[in-house]
Amino acid sequence: MPETRVFAAPGGTTLDDLGVRLHDGVGTLRVWSQNASSVELVVFDATDLDWATDQVSLERLPGGVWEVTTPLLQPGTRYAIRVGGPHGPGNTFNPETLLLDPYSRGLAQGGGYEEWRSVVIVDGFDWGDSRKPRIPLDRTIIYEGHLKGLTKRQPDVPPALHGTYAGLAHPAMIEYFHALGITSIELLPVHAFVPEPRLLERGLTNYWGYNTLNFFTPHTAYASEDARKEGPESVLAEFKGMVRLLHEAGLEVILDVVYNHTSEEGIGGPRSSLRGLDNANYYRQDASGAYIDTTGCGNTLNTSTDAGARLVLDSLRYWAQEMQIDGFRFDLATSIARDADHTYSPEHPLLTAIANDPVLRDTKLIAEPWDVGLGGWQTGNFPAGWHEWNDRYRDRVRNFWLSDIDYARRASTPVGIGGFATRLAGSSNTFDEKRGPLASVNFVTAHDGFTLHDLVSYDVKHNEANGEHNRDGADTNRAFNHGVEGPTDDAAILSARRKAMRNLLGTLLLSAGIPMLTAGDEVGRTQRGNNNAYAQDSALTWLAWDYEPWQLDLQAHVARLIELRSQNPALRPSRYARLGEHIPNASVMDWFDQNGETMESDQWTDPGNRTLQYVAASTPDAEDANRILLIVHGTESPIDVRLPEEIEGATRFVSLWSSADERPSGDREVFAPGDVLPVAGTSMRLFLVE
Repeated sequence: MPETRVFAAPGGTTLDDLGVRLHDGVGTLRVWSQNASSVELVVFDATDLDWATDQVSLERLPGGVWEVTTPLLQPGTRYAIRVGGPHGPGNTFNPETLLLDPYSRGLAQGGGYEEWRSVVIVDGFDWGDSRKPRIPLDRTIIYEGHLKGLTKRQPDVPPALHGTYAGLAHPAMIEYFHALGITSIELLPVHAFVPEPRLLERGLTNYWGYNTLNFFTPHTAYASEDARKEGPESVLAEFKGMVRLLHEAGLEVILDVVYNHTSEEGIGGPRSSLRGLDNANYYRQDASGAYIDTTGCGNTLNTSTDAGARLVLDSLRYWAQEMQIDGFRFDLATSIARDADHTYSPEHPLLTAIANDPVLRDTKLIAEPWDVGLGGWQTGNFPAGWHEWNDRYRDRVRNFWLSDIDYARRASTPVGIGGFATRLAGSSNTFDEKRGPLASVNFVTAHDGFTLHDLVSYDVKHNEANGEHNRDGADTNRAFNHGVEGPTDDAAILSARRKAMRNLLGTLLLSAGIPMLTAGDEVGRTQRGNNNAYAQDSALTWLAWDYEPWQLDLQAHVARLIELRSQNPALRPSRYARLGEHIPNASVMDWFDQNGETMESDQWTDPGNRTLQYVAASTPDAEDANRILLIVHGTESPIDVRLPEEIEGATRFVSLWSSADERPSGDREVFAPGDVLPVAGTSMRLFLVE
């Protein structure tokens, strides 16, 4: 029997239909504020957002909901909310402050930083025959990129569409995504956001977008100039048009969403919405009214209240349903799963509601499983239905190919291959059997940190351009410059760096789990050593599209690896195997040493043993059975490897890929069991077992 999942929305029917709903020639506005003593709707002139044309009071209903039905609310109406209430710890009411409706479907900006108004939007769009692709998890290849940076310099995209929603769905981009083989585009935040005042004072901006102004509105600056001139409804239509075209091309759209905090920062920061509406309930704070900040951004949304949790859930439902989004990656997801005592709970009602919601249960739910609060690191501890960024995978893979090699040059190899093998095989020591290897979103790099090129080219960060005296960004990167910090003309160092990138990418795309590739890593994009380029909206962070030959070679390796992953189900199991049992859609794994002998227990932890042969045999229920052999060699000295002779039924090994090749080879060399192969230092080789 299929598992029955019960869905219960936080707050029940009391919190239904918040925001504006149009009906019968009028509009109804519903907002929630438990502690308010008065709520007023203020309507503004369509062209002068400082000119208030009408005001009307809302009526308090049971459960803290305030409501008004009025003909003042029509499509395109610009409006704000004014809220009065008591003074005291936790409350920050000011009846003169103009606030955004948290459920705004559209926004309009006036002349100043805080001069925003909500806009009444008529939902609706012709989706034609477009459908969500619903890529199976085991076939998912995530490509994490910045909406603007992806196309800002793309020469085949018309200049008017550079850095826009429409530009991302241009045929040139779709052709690129298809050629690379990715299935799912994960966009850095596209919810409406604003730069922090401190950045503006330094002449910088918030490029990444992790500073949300509103959870329902697409970021206006990413729309084309024509759409921006026509207004919020045209911006919305351009966003939906992007999703439709990508879906028609078979590509998924995943959004990086920031529900853990808002742009209102700490007390004394901008007051734009939730702080003025009901600060005591929407933000986490102690009895004195001091914020409990588990995000490092000044405030933390309080999802232990029904209103806070419902705001998140309603936003997700809107994007999944009205905007047809395929999945969400939750920034600092631990923060939204903290209870009333501010402790993380995998049984948090919001996590359960999201996973069980009939609209959301078929979307991809990806947690960044940590925040900066007490007990914030929770990798492996999210519930069933969730997938997680696997930082343990990232760290182990970087160590094996980079920092271990760096250490070995100065002393001796610090650790053996056992921990690396566990990550390669699906991180069974992190995720329980019920969730399986696909709970792990594997990554080597992400938007936050070094690019792949910089990871193999710099030992330390170089963030001076951020204006924080190089104090920002991570200090522990597990990076290795291979002998020279930054740019060099040394051919041997450049060759070693290129091979290191191929090893890292090969590991990522041949590991069990869901791989996430950072945009530009497939061509060795550099940020010149900046590992925290959140404030850099420039050529430093935009993808370049003029490539040197070595970059095209690297790109070809990525496309080949993705193709091989698709062709070989043994590389993408959805379950962990169990000894002596037939588990459908698992991969039965056997491990051999460099001599072709079964690995002994002491070899796993022996620092002198950095070579293994990994055989994975698939047990698919919908594909042909498949076996692969992967050789991993983790020292800089070349080695001879004898292919295993005790693999049942194996008669030959067909070469598929080698990280030692500068460009993927089309040769399919054939070897017999027992053959001895020379293997280059720090390299990988993949074979089909027949």
